[in-house]
Amino acid sequence: MAVSTASTESATPAALHPARPHVTELRLSAFAGHRRAVLRFGPLTVLAGPSGCGKTSALRAYDALARLGGGAELGAVFPDPVACVPERARPDAQHRRGFRIGCTADGPAGPVRLDVAVQAEPELRIVGERLTADGVVLLETALRDPGRRAVQAAWHTAGSAPVTRAPLPDDRLGTPLLPLRVAGKTDGQRRVLAAAEQMVVALRSVFNCDPRPGRMREPVPTGFGRLLGGCDNLADVLWRTRAECGRRHAQFVAAVRGGCAGPVADVLAEPGVDGVVRALLDRGDGTRTALARLGYGELRYLALALVLFTGPGVLEVDPAGEVPAALQTLTVLADGFDRGLDARQRAELLGLAARMCDRGHIRLVAAVADASWTAGAGGVTVVHLIP
Repeated sequence: MAVSTASTESATPAALHPARPHVTELRLSAFAGHRRAVLRFGPLTVLAGPSGCGKTSALRAYDALARLGGGAELGAVFPDPVACVPERARPDAQHRRGFRIGCTADGPAGPVRLDVAVQAEPELRIVGERLTADGVVLLETALRDPGRRAVQAAWHTAGSAPVTRAPLPDDRLGTPLLPLRVAGKTDGQRRVLAAAEQMVVALRSVFNCDPRPGRMREPVPTGFGRLLGGCDNLADVLWRTRAECGRRHAQFVAAVRGGCAGPVADVLAEPGVDGVVRALLDRGDGTRTALARLGYGELRYLALALVLFTGPGVLEVDPAGEVPAALQTLTVLADGFDRGLDARQRAELLGLAARMCDRGHIRLVAAVADASWTAGAGGVTVVHLIP
């Protein structure tokens, strides 16, 4: 069992932008090693705790909700669903076991809660979903007939009939399907649509990031231009971003200068043969250092700094295309945020993250083993996980 406690250190009021939907709470009612865990998030959140306390599984649950909110099929999101079932969970009389996760998203519609119950055995399916706001159940689904691949859904109408009922598929989240089902003719229907759209927008723009320096050292093909979660194609992305915005690139170079050994005049990419490109540090004296020569911590620092300076147009994410970028918030999930970093790199990267999160267009949930080094930093919410 995992128990979470949260403490907010100097949370910055200016960093809260209610016009941008964002996730403020993750609930792991029964998921992997977690039971009844509630993790509350600020713009910059650090999940802290020893190995085995559930940091990675918490990030996995957040990412799963994000993918479900984007309309992904359940089997693609949970390829090994039994691993998500609490270890000591006993099957019921029908040999069923599962897990429960949920979240709260704040925004123009106010706090909206989403809770999902998933059956992992004997078949993977969503057996219950509830969307609520201000204590009113706006959408509720339940598995009525185990022999049918559907759940019975009821959503708030507040018209001539208090609710509308219809079947929904049991392999996808119902909330992102509501805009296709609800006409929006009554105040109740419009309230349902506003809550569902806020939840979907809050969940959609998530970038799950864990840079892998071993793959960043090699030249990569050009053309994709969107940064992968492992930052394998960092050189290709640099080839693009350096030309797109000189001011932002100069800020990125300044950040790299604070975390890499030796002088750094520029960070660039140069094309090679066969359509590949490699990344380099320009030392300013005619010397160029290939990324292959950088240390493990330097590469992770450089990759995470690039992530914080970019956005949905550069990162491999699935934002809500029908919503203007100014009304969306990108959330970066970073497992092992401080892995391989020295004290100076950690401090520089945390300061950069705090500045970027304070602007309101990006949020960060980072997992670390020990958060003592964040003490005294403004705008950091520390969530302690205890095995």
